[in-house]
Amino acid sequence: MNHEFPSDFVWGAAASAYQIEGAAYEDGRGESIWDRFCATPGKVRAGETGEVACGFYHRYPEDIALMRELGLDAFRFSIAWPRVVPAGTGSVNEAGLDFYDRLVDALLEAGVRPFANLFHWDLPQALEDAGGWPERATAEAFVAYAEAVADRLGDRVQDWVTHNEPFCTSWLGYGMGAHAPGHTSIGEALAASHHALLAHGWAVEAIRRASPAAEVGIVVDPWPIHPASDDPADVAAAWAEDGVRNRWFFDPLLRGSYPEDVLERFADDAPPVREGDLATISVPVDFLGVNNYSRRIVRSGPGGNPVDVPSPNGELTDMGWEVYPAGLYESLVRMHREYGVKSLYVTENGAAFADVRSHDGRIHDVERIGYLDGYLGAVENAIAEGVPVRGYFVWSLLDNFEWSLGYSKRFGLVYVDYPTLERIPKDSFYWYRDLIEASRPTESAAVASGG
Repeated sequence: MNHEFPSDFVWGAAASAYQIEGAAYEDGRGESIWDRFCATPGKVRAGETGEVACGFYHRYPEDIALMRELGLDAFRFSIAWPRVVPAGTGSVNEAGLDFYDRLVDALLEAGVRPFANLFHWDLPQALEDAGGWPERATAEAFVAYAEAVADRLGDRVQDWVTHNEPFCTSWLGYGMGAHAPGHTSIGEALAASHHALLAHGWAVEAIRRASPAAEVGIVVDPWPIHPASDDPADVAAAWAEDGVRNRWFFDPLLRGSYPEDVLERFADDAPPVREGDLATISVPVDFLGVNNYSRRIVRSGPGGNPVDVPSPNGELTDMGWEVYPAGLYESLVRMHREYGVKSLYVTENGAAFADVRSHDGRIHDVERIGYLDGYLGAVENAIAEGVPVRGYFVWSLLDNFEWSLGYSKRFGLVYVDYPTLERIPKDSFYWYRDLIEASRPTESAAVASGG
């Protein structure tokens, strides 16, 4: 655990509204696409839902106490659009904003910096009924929602994320059917991605109007795509998949253009880009968030289409993802060197394992500790090479609702006993606490440096 990080490095943990809050039908919250998706037979494992989740809506003081025990500098949480604007447009639900008011105040009182994320996939169902993210009107509605939140919280929240992983919003939700709303249309996926990115650009401007001193960014989820061999066909397949998975999002955000090879590939389903859209999407941001868990290895299949192949080392998490710390290093270096990003956070990184309570009542999650140790080493290596990584947020603070996989996958530093909602810190919790404490400068060193 002999890691060396800058003295001002931000140590955090992350979570999202639908995965932890519960209280799905309380205090005026509207229906989200995930409420509807969970209620649709066969979409979510065992018919599980986020109706209760971790009960964070009512138990957040207990969870903030755990954050203090961890020694966190920051907590990245998401705001539920249906809780704030239940119909997606129109009247604001003051009770919903009141909850986030209380949460932000409690975090600040505990010395924990709030990183507020405006969208983590829980679109109001009323907007989906009107066409969802494939419709430009959804991006317009998002700006009004962003303004309402920033007007209420912008005097205290200084760090904002507009969208979490627009790839998942668009491709998993509208192209592959794995996430809500469960559609399988390439055209819808491409239109959804464009409108999510457009909503980001508009929201950056709205947040800055409400809170001029705020830092605003977006979170992407790069997965390095590696060819299975040096065969030119495999190399071409990997590049094609990188185009859809990564460059389709990086290029418009950071270069103001969509990649030509992807536009050509999907010419018949090209998104409805209007004049000025790409300038809006590529508005300068204060930071870029990077979520990374693993990589993919692909070979050329029928018609040159990419086909995934198993990793050679065979070490997998409970999600079936290869343990590959070099992928996080590669992602951070790419964002800095290839795209010129000057301020980065690792906004999610972590692993699911089959955690069980042992006879002593504790959770000895040695695999997770090994995973985090390796990936933090990758962050350390990137910083040593001049990559401007400002902080790291472990995913996740709590075991929680893992989308279509229900409650079957545990990512948390804290074990949640779902029938009782009891919280039990795992061994990784104490490991992370000790790492954070050891990384902080001693009082004498701080005095010597004038800190």
